[in-house]
Amino acid sequence: MFDPKPTARADLKAGTLYAVAGEGDWIYYGQVTPEKAIGFFRQRDKEPSKPIAVLAAPIMAVISVGYPSITRAIRSGRWQKLGRFPVVAGLIAPRPSVQWPVGALTVSVCISNHPPYDTRVEDPAIQDMERMAVWDAEAHLPARLTADFEAEVAEWHIGGPIWRERRVMEEIARRCPDQPWHSPPEDWVRTEMPS
Repeated sequence: MFDPKPTARADLKAGTLYAVAGEGDWIYYGQVTPEKAIGFFRQRDKEPSKPIAVLAAPIMAVISVGYPSITRAIRSGRWQKLGRFPVVAGLIAPRPSVQWPVGALTVSVCISNHPPYDTRVEDPAIQDMERMAVWDAEAHLPARLTADFEAEVAEWHIGGPIWRERRVMEEIARRCPDQPWHSPPEDWVRTEMPS
């Protein structure tokens, strides 16, 4: 989508703004946070927008993206650096994330410079928190941005926030009834989740 830059490298300094080629020829935008995650804005365009307009948009998600994959994405023309700007206020504070071991219902909530605490996966306070994961800039992120933007129906298997990860787990169990290892634990609590 953008001009390939075969020798470029990812710039992970806080405030760096990227345009990201997503599904359906949409362009999304992400800014590097002080923790070196990427904060994506709830704005997408068919043609690149001016950075000032992008930085005024609300924050959609803050995602950990593999650093080497950002370099690959820039080199292939899937990402384009737009410059470095002051980090928007909503991306300065550390974001909590949830460590959810496979097969467990007890999860650990981690926030930078704070001790982690344990809770259960159905805790309403953590439903919008990000499950700990590192996303690939080219292989995973375009579908993830489609799911987060919520304008089109996204692939059922795209996770991210805990509420969506729970839906994925329930759908896998539904699709594989003859495979008990995909069934949620017996004390799984189904709750109403955001749509």
